[in-house]
Amino acid sequence: MSLTVESESVARSRRNRRAAITIGVVIALLAATLYVAASYWRAPTKGPTATPTCSTGGIAPGQITVNVYNATKRNGLGSATSKLVAARGFVVGTVSNDPLKKAVAAPAEVRFGPAGEKSAALVVALVPGAVPVKDTRADASVDLVIGDAFKELAPAPTTGAPGGC
Repeated sequence: MSLTVESESVARSRRNRRAAITIGVVIALLAATLYVAASYWRAPTKGPTATPTCSTGGIAPGQITVNVYNATKRNGLGSATSKLVAARGFVVGTVSNDPLKKAVAAPAEVRFGPAGEKSAALVVALVPGAVPVKDTRADASVDLVIGDAFKELAPAPTTGAPGGC
C-alpha cells in the first residue's frame, strides 16, 4: 500500500512541477510580447536637429515641382511624405515607388537636372541628411526619393521663410 501512496505523491509532485514550468514559460512569453509591443508605442526620441540653411535664389516652393518616390519597403511612406511636402507649399508631381528601383541607404536622395539646381537646394533642406544627385533631365523638376534612413522632414520654419529655408 505504501507503494501506491508514494507513486501518487510522486506523480502529483511531477504534475505540479510541470504546471509551474508551463506557467513560467507563458509569463516569459507575455513579458517578451509586451516588450516588443511597447517599442511600437513609444514616441520616437528627437535628437538635436540642425536648422536647415540654404539660399532660395529667388525661387518660391510654389514654383517647384517635386516628384516623391518611395525607395523603402514601408508602404504608404511616399504618399504620406508627399502630403507634408505639399503642406510646405511645393507642387507635388508624381507620387510612386522609385522608378530606378535603387537602394537608398541615406534618409533621401534629391535628384535634379541642370535646370533644377536652385530648386533642389530647397528640397534638400526638407530632409536632414538628404544627398543631392545631379542627373541629365532637361526640365526643372526635382525628385525626392525617400531612403531607408528617413525619419521625418526637417522642422517647418518659424520665420516664414519659404520651403524650409
